[in-house]
Formats: sequence, structure tokens, C-alpha cells
Amino acid sequence: MHSLSADAPPRSPAHHGPARWALALALCAALLTALVAVRWHPLTGADGDIARTTHRWAVGDPGATHVFRILTDWVWDPSTMRLLCAAVAVWLLWRRAAWWTAAWLVTATALATVVQQALKAAVGRPRPVWPDPVDSAHYAAFPSGHAMTATVVCGLLLWLVHAYGAGPALRRTALGVAAVSVVGVGLTRVWLGVHWASDVVGGWLLGGALVACAIAVHLRWRP
Repeated sequence: MHSLSADAPPRSPAHHGPARWALALALCAALLTALVAVRWHPLTGADGDIARTTHRWAVGDPGATHVFRILTDWVWDPSTMRLLCAAVAVWLLWRRAAWWTAAWLVTATALATVVQQALKAAVGRPRPVWPDPVDSAHYAAFPSGHAMTATVVCGLLLWLVHAYGAGPALRRTALGVAAVSVVGVGLTRVWLGVHWASDVVGGWLLGGALVACAIAVHLRWRP
């Protein structure tokens, strides 16, 4: 029988890693939120430069703009993402009888929506305004709801794919689809002129923090 050396450090609980990631991402998101709220000039200047460039591209390439509108309004829309989570929750109940995990998934997704809307109301950042818009959107700009929701949903589902022991092929496919979805939806929001670039980055950071926090909770409190 092997015994631990007296000098060997104790093993950290499994939830400590995700908790540290949650804290780091939350601090980055808080810093970005503060810079947006005070309208830090270097940030707003960079946002403006990026927005003007991508809007010029969007107006000059209506074919790509039409494809991006379909992707952002239907494939990567927050409602579509939430429906996907609901479908996975039903599958967890039906095939796995995983009541706690299904409730955890739905609760984390709902919490992300509450945080997103609360921050939009608190920061109150105006969206870009164009004389020749190619798309429109409602509510305040920061953070991007599309980017944040895609990050939360894809992150949670990726972790479930790993936790339930999916094969390497499925894990690689899921990772590829998730990466394309999270990055793609952020790029489409900037291309369509309905978000500043920092809105999207804020959505990614906040979404990542919520995913890491949710994973830590699952590892710590699952019955």
C-alpha cells in the first residue's frame, strides 16, 4: 500500500479550479464594465474605429450581411440557445433521471439572463447609430446578450459532454461547434452594427465567469 509523503501537499478539492477561473474572469469583467461605464476614451475610441470599419464592410457586402443576420437572428439567437438548454435538461431527466443536473442547467441559464439584463439597465450604454443601418436591436448595448448567452450555453453543454464521458470524436465536434458559435455570434453582432466590440468582449467574460462559477457549484454541491 502506498502512503503519502509528509512533504506532499494536500490535494485541492475539484471545485477550486473552476472557482479560481470564475474569480479571475469576474474581475476582468468588472474592470471592463467600469471602463465602459465611465466612457474611458481609449476604449470608446477603439470601439468607434472598429465599428466604423465593420459597418463599411457590412454595407459594401450585402450577401455576407444577409447570412450574418440569419445566423444571429435564428441559429445563435439567445432564445434558440435557451431552447437548446431546455432540450438538454429534458434529455437529462428522461434518459439519465438527473434531476439535480437538469435543474442546475436551467437555473444557470436563467441566472445569466438576469445578470445580463441587470447590467444592461445599470450601465445604460447606447448602441451604435448609423444613417444607413443594416440591422436593429433593442435594449442597451453592454453586455452583448447574444455573446453572453452563447458563452454560457456552449460552456455548460461542453462541460456536460465531458462530465458524461462522451467519446473523443463527440468531444472534438462539440468543442468545434461551440468555438464557432461563441466567436461567430460576437463577430456578427459587431459586423451588423448593433454592438460595440467591447460589448461582445464583456459578454464573453461575463459568460465565462458564470460558466466557471456554475461548474464549481456543480462539483461542490451535487448530491
